[in-house]
Amino acid sequence: MNSISQSFTTAFSLIASGDGALWAIVGRSLWVSGVATLLASGLGVLLGAWLAVARFQGRGGVLALLNTMLAIPSVVVGLLVYLLLSRSGPLGYLGWLFSVKAMVLAQALLVLPIVAALTRQLVEDADVLHGEQLQSMGASSFMRAVLHVWDERFAVLMVLLAAFGRAIAEVGAVMVVGGNIEGFTRVMTTAIALETSKGDLPLALGLGLVLLAVVLLLNALVAVVRAALGSSGESAKGVRL
Repeated sequence: MNSISQSFTTAFSLIASGDGALWAIVGRSLWVSGVATLLASGLGVLLGAWLAVARFQGRGGVLALLNTMLAIPSVVVGLLVYLLLSRSGPLGYLGWLFSVKAMVLAQALLVLPIVAALTRQLVEDADVLHGEQLQSMGASSFMRAVLHVWDERFAVLMVLLAAFGRAIAEVGAVMVVGGNIEGFTRVMTTAIALETSKGDLPLALGLGLVLLAVVLLLNALVAVVRAALGSSGESAKGVRL
């Protein structure tokens, strides 16, 4: 019990004292997950909005594939990115394997289905309610999608926050493609796994506490957005987080 309490005391001390190694890992984690979420958000919102209003042969199969990708294990995404970026892979010439760029790519591919699927659900629900009215006013499918995304912007923000939370809490994909190299590709989740296996509990606990604080902050932001949705009368019933 004393060793556990000492580990927590040391962990709090590392956080409060601004330990360089700890906060470098935290900063790298936030940067990787933030950039990955931004990349996935741009493409995911566009893809989701288009799928909501587009009608084409095979659409059901595309939607089924997209929904299936929501549950894909992160290590599988890491493996696919590893194969793409390996020396014998089609993107091996980039030299990204075991780099921060590879980690950003892996996390972006991991959260892309989340953004696309939830955005599609939001826009499709909105189109059911208001699509005919917009069509009668001469709005094209593209314009309907844009208007629905704007009307549901707070709910879309909730989707993006959920995507960032998924990215920053992920460990498998970044471990596979980043290699967990100290000072270069080590992030909070991979460092916690490594330091725990080494028995360095204070650093693992310190990183775990910071990660928990980030997740709590994300949940608080989601709650604020939900409150804004309620006060403005906008509907987020299509989102399930």
